[in-house]
Amino acid sequence: MAVIFEGRDAAGKGGVISRIAAAMSPRVCRIVALPKPTDAEKGQWYFQRFASHLPSPGELVLFDRSWYSRAGVEKVMGFATPEQVEHFFQEVPLFEHSLVNAGVKLIKIWLEVSDAEQEKRFQSRLKHSWKRWKLSPMDLFARSKWTEYARARDVMLERTDHGHARWWVVDRDNKGLAHLNTIQHILRMAGPYEDIPPTDITLPPRESSKGYVHPDASKWHTVPSVYHAKSLDVPPALLLQAASLQVADLAGIGLESLREVLPGPERS
Repeated sequence: MAVIFEGRDAAGKGGVISRIAAAMSPRVCRIVALPKPTDAEKGQWYFQRFASHLPSPGELVLFDRSWYSRAGVEKVMGFATPEQVEHFFQEVPLFEHSLVNAGVKLIKIWLEVSDAEQEKRFQSRLKHSWKRWKLSPMDLFARSKWTEYARARDVMLERTDHGHARWWVVDRDNKGLAHLNTIQHILRMAGPYEDIPPTDITLPPRESSKGYVHPDASKWHTVPSVYHAKSLDVPPALLLQAASLQVADLAGIGLESLREVLPGPERS
């Protein structure tokens, strides 16, 4: 099965992909997030660099963006000519039809985020240092082309929604609901299947430790215990904030603002 995730910047492609992959074995689930094409790849058949990442039998591949970049970011940003985009629209149904005929179950999901929600998430990325990596100069420039992206989306959904490879649109303004609905939809599309109850497993007894002497652990290079048992009672978001401020302290900025962030019990 190959699942394609497309959407605007901050639509939450990485978020829903990570939640699906976290519950699966990496031996059967792969995430594909390709960088921009190299000079050599630009001279190849457009779909060629994606074909090598398609799933084998029994494998699930989650595409964080896909060949549909040609109909979206490449079109809006001028990275592809109008002729190249039109050629893509003519070829993509044939390409996807061949995948389905070869036994690949193809699911295409568009994550829809509103203008206001995207702005909120961009502001959050600016505010929180551990989210800054998500905000690239391309994202900022793309933000100014909201309407052009909307037009590109409309054309893409209209021209590439086929019986063998439908587009499924998910409202992403509420992340939690979107995650659940998306996962449930993928499970339904993967069916029919049975819920197989786990079999009982008896752990084998350990071998005798007779004759084994544990080495002196003080000679090991151990990770410093920055956090302790009480840290587990602090909400994860506050731990992230604290870690971020600690990095800022190492840079000479100071930790005083931590007291403004943490509520009373956690300040100590």
